[in-house]
Amino acid sequence: MIEILNPTELARAGVTGALVGDILRTLRSRSEVGTNLLDIDRWAREMILEAGAQSCYVDYAPSFGRGPFGHYICTGVNDAVLHGRPHDYALADGDLLSLDLAVSVDGVAADAAISFIVGESRPPESVALIDATERALEAGIAAAGPGARIGDISHAIGSVLREAGYPINTEFGGHGIGSTMHQDPHVPNTGRRGTGYKLRPGLMLALEPWVMQDTDRLVTDADGWTLRSATGCRTAHSEHTVAITEDGAEVLTRSARG
Repeated sequence: MIEILNPTELARAGVTGALVGDILRTLRSRSEVGTNLLDIDRWAREMILEAGAQSCYVDYAPSFGRGPFGHYICTGVNDAVLHGRPHDYALADGDLLSLDLAVSVDGVAADAAISFIVGESRPPESVALIDATERALEAGIAAAGPGARIGDISHAIGSVLREAGYPINTEFGGHGIGSTMHQDPHVPNTGRRGTGYKLRPGLMLALEPWVMQDTDRLVTDADGWTLRSATGCRTAHSEHTVAITEDGAEVLTRSARG
């Protein structure tokens, strides 16, 4: 299903997006050496419920997962890049942490992800991975607008990632979003200009470049959810929800607090 939101729904989407951005900003500030992933999940739960929002993850049970996800945020450390299920792990200096959060407010969802390095260490390969996904995300946003096509976004994202030297996996990518978290159209992280669905005002998309340092192959943890690089290499993931407007694309999930 491809959903086109009306102005009232888009206004609600802006509220949801700001909440997602604020929660991620707060969680990043609290994530230090020694922080447990289960504490991050608990903090996310508290902030979601305090805001009167609903988690898109806790009861999420798609065909590719094993039962309901059962947690409020995805936490990926180092080689874990997607659907990282929080578990009893204390963050170490130099860990590359990815946080992926989706919530719904008044029936409209928003989805975003950030990657950052914990502590004082700055491993060059981690810095490069994060930088590439962030630049690819901005390129994808710049390519979005009324009349553009999904392939234009995918090409913009893929060009940045490929130029940075990273393999690109197309099993998982961006997606439509609205009254539910995952909708059509699929937005691969590489593609051809001028192909795919033509964007219309009112369409919302979650754009999410993610990469693994030296492979395009994923493996699944025993938890049935966490997706890791097949070689154990480091990974990074950046995501924003955008709304297509009459004159471009509005990013909804930047933090309202800067």
